[in-house]
Amino acid sequence: MSFPLLLSFVGLCVLLALTPGPDTFLVLRFSMAGSRPGIAAAIGSAFGGIVWASVVAAGLAALLEQSATAYRTLKVIGGIYLVYLGIRALLAHRRERAEEAGEAEIPAGEGKPVTLRAAFAAGLLSCVFNPKVGLFYLAVLPQFLVQVTFVNTLTLGAIESSVAAIEMILLAVAAARAVALLKRPKIRARLEQVSAAILAALGIGTAASAV
Repeated sequence: MSFPLLLSFVGLCVLLALTPGPDTFLVLRFSMAGSRPGIAAAIGSAFGGIVWASVVAAGLAALLEQSATAYRTLKVIGGIYLVYLGIRALLAHRRERAEEAGEAEIPAGEGKPVTLRAAFAAGLLSCVFNPKVGLFYLAVLPQFLVQVTFVNTLTLGAIESSVAAIEMILLAVAAARAVALLKRPKIRARLEQVSAAILAALGIGTAASAV
């Protein structure tokens, strides 16, 4: 790949990274708990992109393009997972409010702080269950390759994932700082409700579009 072509690809990756998607809202959601969970979700999503790049490089993503059933199945699974994350976030928010009001006790094992492992896994699974990522790699990456090989395809996928990770990490840090500045419980609670609702809505929309 020539240097001008590489710059063009990086520029395309930057534009795509600035376009909001399910992973963006997922990172924002985890950033409500602090910058570290948000960064973990961003890195998880980036690793999901590398997984898809590996799949495309191996030629397996062609199955999604040729099989409508496989594509719809993966879309439904991804949509259900996003709905699950949204509902879980809303339930956690209700438990926190109940605890603050002294109206209910949090069951054992629940109401714990978000772990970095959980945030990373959520970002990873959200990306892996999004077939649009695989189809994007399948359609776009070969356009920037003089010779389509496993290594070349995986390299471009790693570049795209790195650009996306940088953008989402910056977003996570900015969002966490913004939340820290908003000390009012009502404002933070509203932000958490909105982010959880958006995740659930994206999941419903994703699953419905596969029908």
